[in-house]
Amino acid sequence: MLEAIGNMFRIPDLRKRLIFTLGLLAVYRLGIFITTPGIEREAMQSFMHSQGGLLSLFNLFSGGAIEQASIFALGIMPYISSSIIIQLLAVVVPTLGQLQKEGELGRRKITQYTRYGTIALAVVQGMGIAFWLESLGRGGAGAGGAMIEVVSNPGWGFRLMTVMTLASGTAFIMWLGEQITERGVGNGISMIIFAGIVARIPDAGFQTIKWYQTGQLDELAIVVLAVVIVLAIGAVVFVERGQRQIPVQYAKRVVGRKVVGGQTTHLPLKVNTAGVIPAIFASSILLFPATLAGWIPVLKPVSDALQKGGWEYNTLYVLLIVFFAFFYTAVTFNPVDVADNMKKNGGYIPGIRPGKKTADYIDKVLSRLTAGGSLYLALVCVLPTILISAFQTPFMFGGTALLIVVGVALDTVQQIEGHLITRHYEGFTGARGPRIRGRRMAGGVR
Repeated sequence: MLEAIGNMFRIPDLRKRLIFTLGLLAVYRLGIFITTPGIEREAMQSFMHSQGGLLSLFNLFSGGAIEQASIFALGIMPYISSSIIIQLLAVVVPTLGQLQKEGELGRRKITQYTRYGTIALAVVQGMGIAFWLESLGRGGAGAGGAMIEVVSNPGWGFRLMTVMTLASGTAFIMWLGEQITERGVGNGISMIIFAGIVARIPDAGFQTIKWYQTGQLDELAIVVLAVVIVLAIGAVVFVERGQRQIPVQYAKRVVGRKVVGGQTTHLPLKVNTAGVIPAIFASSILLFPATLAGWIPVLKPVSDALQKGGWEYNTLYVLLIVFFAFFYTAVTFNPVDVADNMKKNGGYIPGIRPGKKTADYIDKVLSRLTAGGSLYLALVCVLPTILISAFQTPFMFGGTALLIVVGVALDTVQQIEGHLITRHYEGFTGARGPRIRGRRMAGGVR
């Protein structure tokens, strides 16, 4: 492992990519601490410390930007939302669906639409945040105990400035992510989310030490928590690397004077095909009532019934994760298209007839994998709630954040290992060891 890490910096191209990636991530982290004009940062921090629900989830994904009232407060979430919307529209809009099949040209067009959607969502969300900040009123105590406003000068001037600032911040983050993807290491958008979550780990560690000093945690509880965290990380790595390999045989064909085909390969199907998307969707839906209850009194009974940690919350959370796992898998992976492509290229699954029978077989295998993967997702996401109930203390390491961090780390290590092996260096597992697999495998299957 240490030799592989040293080899990373012996390859000039890989060294440049690593330095470039770290540099852009440093720029992103510096931007987190630039406050949006017209907002009192201390008052915003005081307000955020007393909040939970959807705000804490968004604050986590933005790396604490909301708490800092940063120009990057919207984070990369508008881009992710736009990407998901485009993917869903591609299922019902034939034009978008056709673009996905047109190769590089179609991909560029979809990327362009995604960028337009990102800016539109950022403008709408920025205006909503501006009105929300003005509605907060007094958010914290200033010097000498005097109350200060979150917004110093409310009005349309502040609203327009906030919209332009936040939309520009989102566009800049989107550009950073695309530059990392093109000229750095790993997927840029995922790396930005990864950096935001990892940057908050030291705060979680200091908070744990504070709980120990105040007697909220004893030595045994800390040891148990550490063991559970290590086991959870190991389980996530094991499942994220798991896949079902369906054997595919290609028949021999005569092309001109040459005989091509005849090789045996496999179709990899991930155990967790949907990734972390089901957990994000489920969390957002369940946390909306709690967030809106302060503005809409009618939702207060619903919010009280869905308190995080209660059996009602956990049960609905698990059901929503399972539902979105099947839904997102069905949207992003089409067994009929895979079977048709195999048939056109002379491929078939041994013992299964090409065409509809192959599509039905792939769908059957994928459904079984998704069932197990959705239960795994639910267990990892409910684990923090179980620990909170067991130790009667806040738990800083959320299941959704754990899934994102481990998944992005596997993807990045896989790409770095590819650079090492291509240039005849040993990978992280040695020359004879198994290749490290990330979430994205051959053929575009997640």
